[in-house]
Amino acid sequence: MKTDLTDTTSSKINKALVLGRRAIGTPAVGMVLTLVIVTDEENAYDALKAANEASREHPSRTLVVIKRVSRTPRDRATARLDAEVRLGADASTGETVVLRLYGEVVDHAQSVVLPLLLPDAPVVVWWPVNAPSDPANDPLGALAQRRVTDTYAAEQPIQELTARADAYTPGDTDLSWTRITPWRSMLAAALDQVVCEVTSAVVEGEEFNPSVELLAMWLADRLKVPVRRSKSGGPGLTSVRMETNAGPIVLDRPDGSLATLSIQGQPDRAVALKRRETSELIAEELRRLDPDDTYATALRFGLERLDEEAATTAPEPVEVVAETVAETVVVEEAPAVPQPAAKKAPAKTPAKKAAAK
Repeated sequence: MKTDLTDTTSSKINKALVLGRRAIGTPAVGMVLTLVIVTDEENAYDALKAANEASREHPSRTLVVIKRVSRTPRDRATARLDAEVRLGADASTGETVVLRLYGEVVDHAQSVVLPLLLPDAPVVVWWPVNAPSDPANDPLGALAQRRVTDTYAAEQPIQELTARADAYTPGDTDLSWTRITPWRSMLAAALDQVVCEVTSAVVEGEEFNPSVELLAMWLADRLKVPVRRSKSGGPGLTSVRMETNAGPIVLDRPDGSLATLSIQGQPDRAVALKRRETSELIAEELRRLDPDDTYATALRFGLERLDEEAATTAPEPVEVVAETVAETVVVEEAPAVPQPAAKKAPAKTPAKKAAAK
């Protein structure tokens, strides 16, 4: 069931929701949370599709906030709110309200969303693209217990990670972090199978992928070892290699679907490690509404510190050894300078023999 409302208000939208529930025979509200999606017109369809699929696991009221761009001064001065209310089969297992904001109301989206939130239910705000630099201080982000962003969709993903670390507030999370959950689980399980000490690690993945950086920072923080990052053609993360005193542990996924786990002294094992859809990532984030302390610790480890730690792996000790060898050679050659004086000894020997005669 769909209901289109033009130039409307939040109270009229609430009334349309009540009338719609009665019309389809479900007057009771069975949603467990409110999911607010802040996006543009270009990405609204994909984001709403992912949210509807995730609502099968987490029935929710989904509010899609689309801020429309006004091209003329007259349009920018005119405030208007259009809404599309979807219930029943058109909204999967929950309720969906698509809000299109025009003119001055774009700067006051929180006043439109606030009356539509489910009472006494958690609120999650998700920015598929164009997330604010400080989600917790955003007017819409301030309404939520959890704030979901995606640095992979940013124009400069690696720089965006640094901004997220500087502005982190408990409740913030990132889908780039959610993407590496299977990798973290598999690596932790691999280390549980072997009694060993990890000395270093290498994380390989496509360039400008924040998941590679987050996994490297997580390993460096948890294992307290130097971690290198290596570029590959992708897709996404392709390999993690941990050097241990019992031999290397390698988790390799070259095709984005099936991975191979190699442990020294054990046969190689095939592991299902496919790249997950956005709906699966959102569903995972909605399972927990408390702050993710592990993400916060890994994010705050810092990219700069990761570079410093990685610089202490192989190259530096080799250079030190080379310098030491060079110094040793110089020291050994130094006494050889006065050797010509020692060659005069045979000339003195006949003189002594002559005197003896």
